[in-house]
Amino acid sequence: MFELTPGFVALLLGTDLIAGVINTLAGGGSNLTLPALMMMGLPADVANATNRVGVFCQCVVGLKGFDRHGKLERTDLKGILIPTLLGGLLGGLSASFLPVSLLKPVLLGTMVVMALLILLKPSSVMPSAEELAGQVKGNPKAWVALLLAGFYGGFVQAGVGFVLIAALAGVLRYDLVRANALKLLCSAAFTAVALAVFIWQGQVAWVPGLILAVGTMTGAQLGVGMALNISQKALKWFLFVMTLCASAAALYF
Repeated sequence: MFELTPGFVALLLGTDLIAGVINTLAGGGSNLTLPALMMMGLPADVANATNRVGVFCQCVVGLKGFDRHGKLERTDLKGILIPTLLGGLLGGLSASFLPVSLLKPVLLGTMVVMALLILLKPSSVMPSAEELAGQVKGNPKAWVALLLAGFYGGFVQAGVGFVLIAALAGVLRYDLVRANALKLLCSAAFTAVALAVFIWQGQVAWVPGLILAVGTMTGAQLGVGMALNISQKALKWFLFVMTLCASAAALYF
């Protein structure tokens, strides 16, 4: 049973706003919101499910912001969304039925791999200005990468932004701003699928979930403005630092 006090409401709103900015620019914001939910007394599986309410609302707001500035690439939306949605459905079902104890090792392992990838092979998330983005059709590597990203997002959510950027910028070679816009689209898609599974299983605590939504939507608006006004190099280093923070946070998840 969770306890919703004024102090916890303030904690949720504060962490949600920061998480909305972080998730829009890189990923890992759920490493703030999930512990905050569990501090309220929510079990890990309920916190994982409830967190998706804020994530979905944040993605919609951020996506609209990028689209308004012409940064949402529309040429291959169907190819990107099909494997991502399939992965999200499989991940959501897995999270709903598999032991909660699996969440931490999956999260920690993924974050460590992503941090090493960004540090040792920065080109994996930062295409050169001359490169043209590819399409999913005829690219099995991209299809599998998006399927796995969707599965991870449906399963644990925290840090999925890094995995999606690896697929969109690393494999398909979108620049980081457009990759972030498509990342939010993918996140909204598979989060909706996973959230439907969690609602079906009765695992969503709606009051804290809606408080999450208010904070993360505000953070997403701020994050879009920042993404449009900083350099690709700055975005890459922000991504790396946030991956390290997510790795450290995963130790205490």
